[in-house]
Amino acid sequence: MCLLVFGDAFLVVIPGEVAVTAMGAASVSTGAPPLWAVIACAAAAAALGDIACYLIGRFVGTERWGWMRAPRVRRALDWARRRLDGGMATVLFTARFVPFARLAINLVAGASRVHPPRYLALVTVAALGWAVYQASVGAAVAAVLPGGPIVAVPVSVAVAIGLGLLIDLITRRSRRDLPDETPVA
Repeated sequence: MCLLVFGDAFLVVIPGEVAVTAMGAASVSTGAPPLWAVIACAAAAAALGDIACYLIGRFVGTERWGWMRAPRVRRALDWARRRLDGGMATVLFTARFVPFARLAINLVAGASRVHPPRYLALVTVAALGWAVYQASVGAAVAAVLPGGPIVAVPVSVAVAIGLGLLIDLITRRSRRDLPDETPVA
């Protein structure tokens, strides 16, 4: 689970969220690993992944390689820079739940040389909140559904994906109302 969550910071197709949700369900269904351990490991891996992206942005920048200059990537990085300038805490907390935004925000935060202690504190708290949420979805489903992990894991993953799709839908609709928004996903 930790490797998936860490890898998800760089490659958004890696199912880090799904792994945490599944482990939350398995934790409640089987009693192992403890839910607090799932949350702690997921939070640590998420924070470390975001910090690694920050360090890449800080040392590599956002224009070194050709793919970084592609129009879609430039739009995402410009969007991230505007968002960081407008309120870093809100952006880091929100981006933790949006894969492409998370990657862009962390790279730009590093490239912009955002003050490291403030960044580290905010990213750590955001990662913890995300881990609590993801693991809790799995745990809640497992707590109300009979059938153990064989039922709880796939249902909790479906619920988490459904919640993500609903949040994406609401976000897209709210973005349409704001003329200066550039979608990243």
